[in-house]
Amino acid sequence: MGKYFGTDGFRGEANVVLTVEHAFKVGRFLGWYFGKEHQANIVIGKDTRRSSYMFEYALAAGITASGANAYLLHVTTTPSVSYVVRTEDFDCGVMISASHNPYYDNGLKVINAQGHKMEAEVEQMIEDYIDGKSGELPLAVREKIGRTVDYAMGRNRYIGYLISIATRSFKGKKIGLDCANGSASSIAKSVFDALGAKTYVIHAQPNGVNINTGCGSTHIEELRKYVVDNGLDVGFAFDGDADRCIAVADDGRIIDGDLIIYICGKYMKENGQLTNNTVVTTVMSNFGLYLALDDAGIQYEKTAVGDKYVYENMMKNGHMIGGEQSGHIIFSKHARTGDGILTAIMLMEVIMEKKMNLSELAKPVEIYPQKLVNVRVANKPAAREDEDVVKAIASVEKALGNTGRILVRESGTEPVIRVMVEAKNDEICEKYVNQVVDVLKAKGHVI
Repeated sequence: MGKYFGTDGFRGEANVVLTVEHAFKVGRFLGWYFGKEHQANIVIGKDTRRSSYMFEYALAAGITASGANAYLLHVTTTPSVSYVVRTEDFDCGVMISASHNPYYDNGLKVINAQGHKMEAEVEQMIEDYIDGKSGELPLAVREKIGRTVDYAMGRNRYIGYLISIATRSFKGKKIGLDCANGSASSIAKSVFDALGAKTYVIHAQPNGVNINTGCGSTHIEELRKYVVDNGLDVGFAFDGDADRCIAVADDGRIIDGDLIIYICGKYMKENGQLTNNTVVTTVMSNFGLYLALDDAGIQYEKTAVGDKYVYENMMKNGHMIGGEQSGHIIFSKHARTGDGILTAIMLMEVIMEKKMNLSELAKPVEIYPQKLVNVRVANKPAAREDEDVVKAIASVEKALGNTGRILVRESGTEPVIRVMVEAKNDEICEKYVNQVVDVLKAKGHVI
C-alpha cells in the first residue's frame, strides 16, 4: 500500500483526508500520463454521496486541463465503470466512491484499460505527483484543452449487458433489493424488472447523506426482516457502489460471500464450468466453508484480503470464481471486479435451474461462529507489530490449536486493526478477541 492508495483506492474523509486538490491532481496526472501519444479518453462514475459531485468536477477539471476528455457516467456502480472502460476503448476510468464507508468519507478508485484496479506503479507515480516529487505537468492550451462529455449511455449499455447474462426468466419470483441509498438505486430494479421478477425495493432514495446508513450489505438485518415479513423468495443487499452483494434466503438466513462462493462454485462444478476445479477465497473466509468445499470435492486457494488480490490470483491461474466473505464476488467470465448485481443474477440462475430455495442450497455449509472487532488505532504498523500484541496473538493461537483460528490484520482502507477469532462457540470467540483488544488498549494504540 502507498501513502494515499490502499487496497481499494485513495479513501478518507472528504476535504479532510481526500480533498478537491487531490482529485484535481489525480485528474491532471491521468490526463497527462495517458495522453502522451494521443488525446486520452477517461470515464468517470460516482456514487450518491454529497461530496461525489464536488470530486467529479475536480477530476474532470484536472483531466481536461491536461488535454484529455472526461466522459461522465454520473451516478453509477463501480463494476459499470469497469465494464465501460474495458469494452469501449477508454484509456482508464475513475470511480468516485468510499464503498461501504459512511457518507462523509469518499474515495477515488482508478481502473485500468482492462477494467481492473490500476497497477501499483501507476498509483505510486500519482502519489509522487501529488507530493510534488515529480515536478509540474504542462497545461493544455487552445484546441488541445480537453472537453467533458455526458456519457449516461455507457451506464445504459451496462444495464443491457447484465440483462443479457441471465439465461432464463425470473418470472414468478419475489425478490427484495436493498440498494443502500447508493449506486444500485439507479440500476438494480430495472435489471430485475426486465428479467421478469416481482421486485420489492427498499433504501433507494439517496439524499447525499444517507448512503449505507442503517441499510445495505453492512446492515443486512434491515433486508432480512423485510424478506421474512413480506414472504419473499430471496433478497439482495448491495453496498454504496454496488460491488458487493449479501443475500437473504427465504427463511431469513444470511447468505454472505462465503456461502455465495460455495453455492455458485458447486453449481459451476456440476455443469463443467469450474476451471481447475478451484475457487479463490481470502484469509477471512470461514473454516466451515473449507469443510463444505472439501465435501464437495472442490479445491480452494487463499489470498490476502482485497478483491484486487483475489482477481490477480484468478487471472494468474485461470480460475472462474473467487471473492470475499464481505460479498465482493468476481465471476471472471463476465467481469473484472466484484459486481453485486451480477452476483445476484448468478445466484438467481442457480435457484431457477436447481428449483431449490436459497436456504436449501446453503444447507451443507455449517458456518463457524466468528467475532470481528475493528479497532481504530493511531498507527496501524506500530499497533500490529507491538511486541506485546504479537505475544497476545501467539497465546490465542496456542489456546485454540486445531479448534479455531485468530486473524489480526491492518485494514487497507481505514485507520483500523481488524481482530477476528473463529471458534466452536461465541463465548470462546468473544474471550479471545477481547484478550487481544485489551492489549491494544493497554499499550495506548487505540484512539
